[in-house]
Amino acid sequence: MRYREIPGTGIKLSEIGFGCWTMGGPNWSTSSGQPIGWADVNDADVLAGVKAGLDGGVNHWDNADIYGNGRAERTLADCFRKLGIKRETQVIATKVGHFKGTAVHAFDPRHIRNQCEQSLRNLRTEYIDVYYFHHGSYVGAGYDAQGNLVGDHDYLPEAAATMRALVKEGKVRAVGQSAYTVEDFERAVPVLKPQVLQNKANLRYDEFIRPGGRMQELMTRHNCVFVAFGPLDQGILLDKFDPENPPKFEEGDYRGSRKDFNPDTLRGVREKLAKVRQRFGSLPGAASDPVALLSSVASRWVLSHANVASAIPGFRNERQARCNLQAASDPAMSQDDAGWLRELFRN
Repeated sequence: MRYREIPGTGIKLSEIGFGCWTMGGPNWSTSSGQPIGWADVNDADVLAGVKAGLDGGVNHWDNADIYGNGRAERTLADCFRKLGIKRETQVIATKVGHFKGTAVHAFDPRHIRNQCEQSLRNLRTEYIDVYYFHHGSYVGAGYDAQGNLVGDHDYLPEAAATMRALVKEGKVRAVGQSAYTVEDFERAVPVLKPQVLQNKANLRYDEFIRPGGRMQELMTRHNCVFVAFGPLDQGILLDKFDPENPPKFEEGDYRGSRKDFNPDTLRGVREKLAKVRQRFGSLPGAASDPVALLSSVASRWVLSHANVASAIPGFRNERQARCNLQAASDPAMSQDDAGWLRELFRN
């Protein structure tokens, strides 16, 4: 395993971290009723996957308060306890901002503090290594000086001040910002001053890590690093789904609402992945397991981009964890190979 440092913090992330979203199990949004979790999650399988990750050098675990509404945080803590893992050897990230509970807005300072304390309890820790604001929408309902509910309140300045206070109190080591548009990042970063940014990045979707793009310029200017979730595009880039028999997901599984699990998309991706296997499968030392091979190519491609510190594929069991780890033992990807892949998936 190779490790990359978050600037100015002394925190070193394993290049392959593990996303913990799946640990939360099936879940539904309290605001829209839409599924936001994962089905078919077994705690014994998760424990075996965590152990495989630790054995492979993973030290970076990405969680959030909304993953199972705390279940994923508690499950990770239980795994560490059962395996006898010392807290200080691991880098635990979690998030606040999607789950607002009974607050009028998820970035109300009192709600941020409440969720931080709850996450600390769930994770059985005294501090969070990387604490993210979980989206970039800071404007919404709020209260005026008289306590009356008003609209269009901007929470960004007070949310940023709350995060800085948590750092000063020793409850947070590094500040993170997750957002879903470049514009939201550009607005939040100068105020929040995070050390880590996070969003999706993979061969099919590279807006946030694209060479010469606005995000790269933003990260370089503000000395931020990027953590990429979805490097395997929820298994689509592993060629594990049959285009002629698209998957059907259980109730409460987020993937059931994704339009990409359709025959045309899966067929087009499969054609490109055949070329990927042809190019990379013949290299000396290439993984014989076709899933591990594709997993390694996908994650190493993300890691070949400037300012990227870690890729965090998800996992539900030991087999998936071991496939994720293939990228850690394979050599870093050359820029020639990265460019070839970029062109392949751009068309």
